[in-house]
Amino acid sequence: MPQEIEIKFRVANLRMLRRKLKAAKFRLVTPRTHEMNTLYDLPGQVLRKRKQLLRLRQYGSEWKLTHKSGTKAARHSRREELETQVEDGKKMDSILRALGYSPSFRYEKFRAEWSDSKGNVVVDQTPIGNFCEIEGPARWIDKTAKSLGVGRDQYIMKNYATLFADWKQETKSKAEEMTFKAVKE
Repeated sequence: MPQEIEIKFRVANLRMLRRKLKAAKFRLVTPRTHEMNTLYDLPGQVLRKRKQLLRLRQYGSEWKLTHKSGTKAARHSRREELETQVEDGKKMDSILRALGYSPSFRYEKFRAEWSDSKGNVVVDQTPIGNFCEIEGPARWIDKTAKSLGVGRDQYIMKNYATLFADWKQETKSKAEEMTFKAVKE
C-alpha cells in the first residue's frame, strides 16, 4: 500500500521560505490555491478510534477522496495513504452520507506546491498560522529540512485536526472548525 512519509514545521516568514526553496532548486508546481477539506466518520468516531482518516478535499476545482491509516514513526509521520480523483465532490458527499458517514471536522487553507522531482514541499497558509510539509523518502526529508534551515527539533508530526485542537486549548477559542470564518469569529 502506498506510504505517505512527511513532517510539518511552522513557518514564520513565507517570503524567506520561498527564497530558500528557489535557492534549493525547487520549482513551483502549483501556485497558492484555496483548499477545503472535510473529514468524515461513522457514529461513535469509529475511524478516529482506529487512527484512520477519510477526507474529501476540494483543491481549486479538483476533488480527491483520501483514506489514511497506520502509525507514526518517531522522526517522521508515516501512514498508508489511498487517494483517488473524484469527478463530483457534492455527489461524493451525498454518497458518503448515504453510507452512514457524516462530516466530523472541516479545515481550510491556501496551499502552494513545490517540487525538486525527488519529493514535494507544500506551503500552507491556515487560519491558525503558516506551516510547511515536506513529503518524500525519509533521508530526503531530513536533507531538505536542513537545506531550509529547519532542525529536527522543529519537526511536527501532528495532523491539522490535532494542531487545531492544540490551538483551541492554547487560545481558548470557541471555533468548531479550522476555517478562516470560524477562527475569525
